[in-house]
Amino acid sequence: MRASRSGNSVWKHVDWTTIGVFLVLVFFGWLNIYGASYNFDQTSIFDFGNRAGKQFVWILGSFVLGGILLMIDYKTYDLLAYIAYGAMLILLIATPFLARDIKGSLSWINLGPVSLQPAEFAKCIVALTIAKYMGRYDYKLRSWRDLIIPFLLIGIPCLIIMIMQKETGSALVFAAFLFVFYRQGMSGYVLWTGVAAVALFILSIRLGSIPVPFGKGNMGILCCMLLLTAIEIFFICKEHKILFQHLILIGAVTLVYGIGLIVNIWYPVPFDWLSIGIVVALILYSLFIGIAWRKYALLFVAVFSIGCIAYTHACDFVFTKVLQPHQRVRIEVLLGMKEDPKGAGYNVNQARIAIGSGQLFGKGFRNGTQTKLQFVPEQDTDFIFCTVGEEWGFVGSIGVLLLYLFFILRLITIAERQRSTFTQIYAYAVTSIFLFHLTINIGMVLGLMPVIGIPLPFFSYGGSSLWGFTLLLFILLRLDAARMEQL
Repeated sequence: MRASRSGNSVWKHVDWTTIGVFLVLVFFGWLNIYGASYNFDQTSIFDFGNRAGKQFVWILGSFVLGGILLMIDYKTYDLLAYIAYGAMLILLIATPFLARDIKGSLSWINLGPVSLQPAEFAKCIVALTIAKYMGRYDYKLRSWRDLIIPFLLIGIPCLIIMIMQKETGSALVFAAFLFVFYRQGMSGYVLWTGVAAVALFILSIRLGSIPVPFGKGNMGILCCMLLLTAIEIFFICKEHKILFQHLILIGAVTLVYGIGLIVNIWYPVPFDWLSIGIVVALILYSLFIGIAWRKYALLFVAVFSIGCIAYTHACDFVFTKVLQPHQRVRIEVLLGMKEDPKGAGYNVNQARIAIGSGQLFGKGFRNGTQTKLQFVPEQDTDFIFCTVGEEWGFVGSIGVLLLYLFFILRLITIAERQRSTFTQIYAYAVTSIFLFHLTINIGMVLGLMPVIGIPLPFFSYGGSSLWGFTLLLFILLRLDAARMEQL
């Protein structure tokens, strides 16, 4: 009787609105997979010889999986989180030895007629694990030490996927968990560090080959150092109480650069080293003021600047030695450093053409010429959104984006109403993953993000991604249905 009442309670309290959005997304995704893979030899949407027919089987499997997840006792997900995490690490390590090479990636395991990508399921397990660890009653996010173990829980599978499986796109998804930490009280300095790292990397790579027009060095290093100088002055002026010293500091920096410009008339000034010297001087000044006045923000600025100097000079090494050739080309095309319309930029250019050709209302279902002539590779997987733009037009694209927006807002609503810290953290982890996938995938198709190969949730073809997203969502719905039973 107790089990029966528990089962009835689940179906009574489950969030049917979110399930309804899930069903709509899956259905329209299936239609667009059919539209993207349609040909005149295989006209039936249920033909198992094409991808639409295969996706239908995966969809039925996701419905069964979702039902099973809703029937499992909600306490199970908390109790088995660490065990599942250990098993996941073993599977991720074993995957490269079991997988076959697919375009340089070793992330797919063949199980008879189907292939599965364990990395897609790892996101759900990592989300449960960090929720369990950070959801303890005695855990408080107060310092860097409190972040070490959660960072390791995220970083270990991320490095395994990136280094051993050579799957950069799936590994980058784990960066979405940083928003969970920020929501739970992580200092904004950490988020700022991540933003600054991206900015410095872009400046270093994009401008690194351009010489300084008025001296020695390159524009990349100079711009990075000028940015660091501005950050240093901003924080010092913000924290220091003596206006006169502010003016002296700003005037001194301006004077040094001015003298450099004047001296450059007769002798080329090494502006790289001049900028580094100014930043180093400001670092020493920040350390002195930070210690003397106990302004710990200035100590952070000093350490941050030291790291940025090393990071800026390491960017070229990472770009040329660490990244794979196809990854470098994609970044160069994105930043406008190289034109490669028939190579790395081909997919993006053709996707733009497909979306633009749809105009306001699209060409109609199954009438996309880019699709029929197969101009866009991976049009039913990573580039599925260009099918939406071509066949359904601007109106259809906006409709899909609004549907996703409603879905994300619904997940945030679910997260905010939780009584359990474990469930709330997990809910925000799920929201972050979905939002990351949505932003990167659509940005990639529009040419605003580098092509890293991550699917559009519930739309892209593939059983692993569909089941991975189903795991994330329906575990959350099961925990949410039991929120009144949780402490």
